[in-house]
Amino acid sequence: MARKPVNKKTPAKKQSGKRAATRNSGRPNLDARPVDSKPPSLQKSRWGAVVRWIAILGIWSSLFVSAILAYYAWDLPDLEKLETPSRRPSVTILASDNSVVATYGDLHAGAVRFNEVPPYLIQAIIATEDRRFFDHFGVDVFGIARAAITNLMAGRVRQGGSTLTQQLAKNLFLTPERSLGRKIQELLLAFWLEARFTKKQILTIYLNRVYLGAGTYGVGAAARRYFGKTIRQVSLRESAILAGLLKAPTRYSPFRNKKLGLKRADQVLANMVAAAFLTKRDAAAASKERLRFAGRSTGSGARYFADWLLERAASFVGRTDRDLVIKSTLTPRLQKIAEDRVSGMLARVGGRRNVGQAALVSLAPNGAIRAMVGGRRYAASQFNRVTQAFRQPGSAFKLFVYLAALEAGMRPDDVIVDSPISIKGWTPRNYSGRYLGRITLRQALAKSVNTAAVKVSEKVGRHRVVKAAERLGITSKLKGHPSIALGAGEANLLDMTAAYAVFANRGFAAWPYGIIEIRDGANQLLYRRSSVGAGTLVRAQTVVGMQEMLREVVTTGTGRRARLGRPAAGKTGTSQGFRDAWFIGFTAELVTGVWLGNDNSAPMKKVSGGSLPATLWKRFMEDALKGTPVRRLPQP
Repeated sequence: MARKPVNKKTPAKKQSGKRAATRNSGRPNLDARPVDSKPPSLQKSRWGAVVRWIAILGIWSSLFVSAILAYYAWDLPDLEKLETPSRRPSVTILASDNSVVATYGDLHAGAVRFNEVPPYLIQAIIATEDRRFFDHFGVDVFGIARAAITNLMAGRVRQGGSTLTQQLAKNLFLTPERSLGRKIQELLLAFWLEARFTKKQILTIYLNRVYLGAGTYGVGAAARRYFGKTIRQVSLRESAILAGLLKAPTRYSPFRNKKLGLKRADQVLANMVAAAFLTKRDAAAASKERLRFAGRSTGSGARYFADWLLERAASFVGRTDRDLVIKSTLTPRLQKIAEDRVSGMLARVGGRRNVGQAALVSLAPNGAIRAMVGGRRYAASQFNRVTQAFRQPGSAFKLFVYLAALEAGMRPDDVIVDSPISIKGWTPRNYSGRYLGRITLRQALAKSVNTAAVKVSEKVGRHRVVKAAERLGITSKLKGHPSIALGAGEANLLDMTAAYAVFANRGFAAWPYGIIEIRDGANQLLYRRSSVGAGTLVRAQTVVGMQEMLREVVTTGTGRRARLGRPAAGKTGTSQGFRDAWFIGFTAELVTGVWLGNDNSAPMKKVSGGSLPATLWKRFMEDALKGTPVRRLPQP
């Protein structure tokens, strides 16, 4: 019987299947699970890895942040500056009646204590600058978030998130630089302040160190500067004004922009209502409170005088780091009259007559400056046309021509012939275009005859004319050209006015001065002007002759518009082409000089010294001398 062929593969399959079953016995059936599932042990290992990486990242982040903080902490300024802040010494210039003319540098007052500050001033600052001050730890997280949202919605920066502590840190230790590093330092310093001081102490330091405009630091100095009061005496509305200055001290200063400053104060009152510190009725009543600001007896025009004075203070006390108080000769009433008269004339006729600028200075006969206006408007130009502008004085310079003549032996009634004259091709002409023939020196000066003045100058010698001018205080370089007799040289208004003052001072020197005394912040006297009289510059007989001739100018000559109804003397001056017009004159009480012209030397429209300058001089002198008894000119 035939045998069946054996299928060798079939048993092998079975055997293989058994072995496979044997190998897989006791193991989970992986094919029975979903494809994306993982073993629990693998899930644990991956979560562990994530935790480890987070821990590592946290550690490195902490190290990185710590390194940054350490770097900026290492670069922090010396914290001892809290006790010894650096500042510029202050200079306060007072008028003769002790009112404030101007302040320079940084003005501090004595430190005020927390309980000396009116509660409503503290409330005004808290309501406006940092409502959560007593709740945060130096940084107001909620305030920062609120400011960020507000700024994001507005599309620009409208609010800041800095706390009072941060502001104190910035003001005490840091620069105004805007950078991430400076902000980090600000935060570190804020934390340091909060850790070292109580909230009341931080607020007290802030109140004593914050800048409040007009060169003042601290609420005590600001109260005195703006209101002439101690900090205890400031009212609710005055407190609102001070609190409002914190945002922008210069912009909201009532001295710079009173309307804007008061508007800001009303906003502070509204903030106090919103913070429940005030009722609406109290805020409305405060906003109607009448205010009186201090230190405004003199206008901004007095800054010309103050700047001039400040330059001279160092020559008396040297360079010092002490605060200074300078008492000056300025008379506020006369200063205001001068400012009003100068601005009034320029406003009325300046445009019509092409007069862009004017200057006025008034002295006591001994040289003490009582009023000084250096230009149309100090805010527009600080160039002082009394002391810094050197212009041709024209016929006002003839004072020195006739002084040299009298000193050479000529007399006021000596005769000279007014006729054409030519000197090396130069031919001077009279303003009238006519020649008067035989006239006295008195008449020649009164009518300002050019040819006569040149003849006198040539007769006595130009060098004598130059020497006379220099002796009486003309500091500019004068050349001995024949035209020197007609004021072709240059001089400033202060020097010219002081030269005329010699004849109001009976021939004694009248060097212009403005400082009476200088004291430091502790009231220690550093300098006081000596009362010793100056030396004689002009002999008595010559003084009398010049007074007579200058009186004739005002009585019958080119200065008739300056007549006052009381004894007065002076001289007109007009430079070539009507570029400069002067009148300088004196009474027994005051010596006043006036100049009109343009900074670019553009010609005016027929403005001579006997027209607008003489009129301006008269109006100032009438107001200045109102109520004073009539006195004759002082005799030697």
